[in-house]
Amino acid sequence: MRLTQFSEYALRLLVFAAAHPDRLVTIEEAAKAYDISRAHLMKVANLLVRQGFLKGVRGRAGGLALAREPDRITLGELIRATEPAFSVVECFGEAEGHSALRLDHWRGILTGAMDEFLAELDRHRLSDLLDDPGRLGLTPSAA
Repeated sequence: MRLTQFSEYALRLLVFAAAHPDRLVTIEEAAKAYDISRAHLMKVANLLVRQGFLKGVRGRAGGLALAREPDRITLGELIRATEPAFSVVECFGEAEGHSALRLDHWRGILTGAMDEFLAELDRHRLSDLLDDPGRLGLTPSAA
């Protein structure tokens, strides 16, 4: 199981915004804080705004803020949004009919594993990853 750097950057940007709930954050300051490319972070921010994780304010005094409380964002929904091609890869396509491997059964096993992986991520929230949610005035909701 491998997640892309895009998903990691998305998680970092959400955590950065959550750590500053009292103000808008900028892509520049998040890029500097994490030492990552501003251009990559722009693409990430664009998707997170479109998907409703962040709200963006344009203009000179603009920036980004969480669109929802951190305890209302599951890690599973974030990964589904940032990994749109997250599906079982056809790694044995050319072996179809030429192998003793039951591909239909193998695909079923992989699909079940992926479902379990995402279900586990659904049990965790952005607020679970914050250093000290109490310091930010955040309290985890009962899920």
